[in-house]
Amino acid sequence: MLSPPTTWIRDRPLSSLTSCMRRGLCGRCHSLWILLILLVVCIAIQTFVIRQARNDRLTGLPYQRFTVSKQHLYSTLQNVSEGPSSESSLTVKATVQSLQRERTTDLHHQNEGYGEPSDSNLLRYVDETANLASSSQMETRKAGKSPGKLLLPKYGKLILGLPGSLVLHGTRKGLIPGTVKRFINTPSSFLKSRINTVHTEETCHPKSHIVFLKTHKTASSTILNILYRYGESRNLTFALPLNKHSQLFYPFFFASHFVEGVSSRSVRDFHIMCNHMRFRKSEVAKVMPEDTFYFSILRHPVDMMESIFIYYKSIPAFREAHSLDDFLDNSWKNYKSSLTNNHYAHNILAFDFGFDNNVAADAEDLENRANIAIAAIQRDFHLILISEYFDESMILLKHALCWSLEDVVSFKLNSRSEQTRHMLLPNTAEKIKRWNALDWRIYLHFNTTFWHKVDSLVGQEQMKMEVFHLRELQAKLANTCLKDGRAVDPSKIKDSELKPLQYGAAVIQGYNLNTHIDRETKAKCQRLITPELQYTDHLYSQQFPKLDKKHRKATRNVVSQHQSSGRAGVMGLKGV
Repeated sequence: MLSPPTTWIRDRPLSSLTSCMRRGLCGRCHSLWILLILLVVCIAIQTFVIRQARNDRLTGLPYQRFTVSKQHLYSTLQNVSEGPSSESSLTVKATVQSLQRERTTDLHHQNEGYGEPSDSNLLRYVDETANLASSSQMETRKAGKSPGKLLLPKYGKLILGLPGSLVLHGTRKGLIPGTVKRFINTPSSFLKSRINTVHTEETCHPKSHIVFLKTHKTASSTILNILYRYGESRNLTFALPLNKHSQLFYPFFFASHFVEGVSSRSVRDFHIMCNHMRFRKSEVAKVMPEDTFYFSILRHPVDMMESIFIYYKSIPAFREAHSLDDFLDNSWKNYKSSLTNNHYAHNILAFDFGFDNNVAADAEDLENRANIAIAAIQRDFHLILISEYFDESMILLKHALCWSLEDVVSFKLNSRSEQTRHMLLPNTAEKIKRWNALDWRIYLHFNTTFWHKVDSLVGQEQMKMEVFHLRELQAKLANTCLKDGRAVDPSKIKDSELKPLQYGAAVIQGYNLNTHIDRETKAKCQRLITPELQYTDHLYSQQFPKLDKKHRKATRNVVSQHQSSGRAGVMGLKGV
């Protein structure tokens, strides 16, 4: 019979019991250590797997991507301390917030099972945040024509041309993704080109609802031709002037019934409005859809005033002046705002945008009126271009509208010959700035914001490259389309239908087409050089064929009546 356990333990020698307990405890500790090590290993593996999965989502294996440390980015943007206007920082923040929303949406779609974030949005996020940060590197240009300068805090070490606050995750030594490796060895200009190309091709949708406020003597006729060609090639509908007028009843404030097809309701959807008008947003909005893109163009008031004085020499304000200096020295004597067409002589930009142009440089409310005008233009227009940087403006417009480079190619239209251009003395320029003080303030502001737009939408390097390609394309077209590859004086234009309107003391140049081009190329080339009045008439006949026939018939009747009355007068004279 076996002894009870207690008796057995009690009867055992003490040394034997101690040895037994030690062996048991050692065995248990050994097992616990093994279990603990296994537990730590499991936790480490699980943590690694989770982090790797998260990194995979962010870096997009096998399509590795960049991610950005947004906390640092926002902290730097909040420290913006200098800039020419409050719009600068607002533009930066709005751009980053927009990009942040796109990024968040991409990641949300990925988590919901919709696939990987789009390359275009992600690359655009990196590219544009880099552009915003690098805007502090812009050089100061000359006053009056200088690009704006947005000053941001200096950044640390750059990685792939990105600020130090932009962190690449999941790129530890030895584990750099293939895509990142490829970009590291890529020139920055090509990288930007590739990023913008991907953005344009995959996420950009071309805009077709457009309002262009056509200002005077600002290269606006060339832009009009660009819009005409784009709309005609895509069968878009133009908001053309009623009864075949050349302008939307300028200089009266625009009204919706000035557009052909509005009162009769024969047109339900207008795509492009671009003829001369005095802007009034409430009336334009009655014609154009809510998603319409509004833009316009400004020119330096000094150069614009010299051009206007020559072109509109016959208006009452200029008629008695022997020179531009003569007019400026006696401006308040020669200028009477109540006389017809005298608005051309004073703050014409402000007038075209719908503001009162009769304000003196020493007026107490000048600054307040300028600020009101600037704020209204910023509210109503998505983009303001600058004539002095016309090619850069076309690239910026291309990006804003999501168009191609071919869509913004052009030849200069309604341009004066060099013979009628006059160099101005510095003293004359200062007098013009003072006489057109309201225009001068508007121009200075939007010349600054133009360069902010370049930095945020395109980037300096990308802009240089695209301007080069645009000029290269235009040179090829000129060689193909134009005889002698350049503009000629109106007396040398062979096709009378391609002669531009001659007005005032200016000599407006035109073009001759090459004779050896095929029919299809000729049609394309001819659209590029067709003057504004002829092109408007052509579009009207296409869009309103019945009305066009009616107007042509009425015009022939009027001409025949004049001819008949002329013959009767001659017969009467002979009888006498």
